[in-house]
Amino acid sequence: MARYSFLLALLLLLFAAVSSAADDILIRQVVPDAVGEAAEKEEDHLLNAEHHFASFKAKFGKKYATKEEHDRRFGVFKSNLRRARLHAKLDPSAVHGVTKFSDLTPAEFRRQFLGFKPLRLPANAQKAPILPTKDLPKDFDWRDKGAVTNVKDQGACGSCWSFSTTGALEGAHYLATGELVSLSEQQLVDCDHVCDPEEYGACDSGCNGGLMNNAFEYILQSGGVQKEKDYPYTGRDGTCKFDKTKVAATVSNYSVVSLDEDQIAANLVKNGPLAVGINAVFMQTYIGGVSCPYICGKHLDHGVLIVGYGEGAYAPIRFKNKPYWIIKNSWGESWGENGYYKICRGRNVCGVDSMVSTVAAIYPSSH
Repeated sequence: MARYSFLLALLLLLFAAVSSAADDILIRQVVPDAVGEAAEKEEDHLLNAEHHFASFKAKFGKKYATKEEHDRRFGVFKSNLRRARLHAKLDPSAVHGVTKFSDLTPAEFRRQFLGFKPLRLPANAQKAPILPTKDLPKDFDWRDKGAVTNVKDQGACGSCWSFSTTGALEGAHYLATGELVSLSEQQLVDCDHVCDPEEYGACDSGCNGGLMNNAFEYILQSGGVQKEKDYPYTGRDGTCKFDKTKVAATVSNYSVVSLDEDQIAANLVKNGPLAVGINAVFMQTYIGGVSCPYICGKHLDHGVLIVGYGEGAYAPIRFKNKPYWIIKNSWGESWGENGYYKICRGRNVCGVDSMVSTVAAIYPSSH
C-alpha cells in the first residue's frame, strides 16, 4: 500500500511539474518581452555585469554626468561583455574581455579610435624590391634593438594613421642615424592634407582619418617632421605650426610591400618597423595572447606598426605553435599587452598583409 501511495505522490508531482512547465510555455508565448528581460537578467547575472562595471569604472576613472548617461553606458557595457564572450569563442588563442573601450558602442569606437582611410596609393609610392628570404631569423623584434619609441596614445581622435607613419619613420631614422627620436604626430594632424588627385575628397584630414602613404608623401614634400617635444600632441585638429628649422627626420623614399608574408618579414628585418592597415574588429575587446580569429573581415580601418614577429600560443586546430606579428598600437600602455597586439601570421588575418609600407629616412642637412 505504501508503495502505491509513493507512486501516486510521484505522479502528482510529475503532473504539477508538467502543468507548471506548460503554463510557463504559455506565458512565454503570450509575453515574450518579459521572458526576454528575464533571460537578459539571467545572462547579466552569469556575466556578473554589475561587478565588472564597478571595477571598470574604478580602473579607468570613468564618470558619467547623469544617471541616464550612466545607465546607458551600463547597457553598452553589458553588450560589450557579450561581444567579448563571442570574440573569445571565435578567437580562442587570445584573451578577450573588459578593456578601456567597453562602454563604447562599435560605432563610437570606430569613430573615435580608428581613422584609417584605405585610399589609393600616391604616385610616388613604389613597389618594394623582392628580398631574399632564405636566412630570415626565426624570431625578430625591433624593440630589442632600440628602434621603437614608447607606446603613445592617440586619445579620442581618429589619427591612428599619423602614429603608424611616425613609428615607421622613427625606426627608419634610427637605422639611418643610430638615434631614436620621438616624432610629432600633431604636425601630421594639423598640416598634412595630401589628397589623391584622381579621387575627390580622398585627403588626409587629422582626427577624421588618413593614410600612411599619403603622410609619407607629405613629409617628402614638406621637407620633414619635427620632434614630439617641439610639436606636442593635443589629440585635436589644429592650425599648422610647422617650423622647418626644427626638422628632426625626413623621408628619402617609401615603398609598398608585397602581400607575401615572407617578403613582409624580410622588409621588416632589413628596413625597420612597417606601417600597416588592419581590420580592428577584434581589438576593442582584446586583452592579450595571439589573436587568430576563425573569421575576420579584410576591410582596413586602423593604422598600426609591425615591429617584429615570433611564435606563440598553441593552436588546437593545427596542433602546433602559431606564428604571429608583433604590432605596436596607439591606444596607450593600458590596452592589450602593454600597448601591443599579437596577430596570427601566415594567412592575411584581418587584412594585416593587405597594405604594408616601408620607408627610408635621410639625416637632415640641418644636423
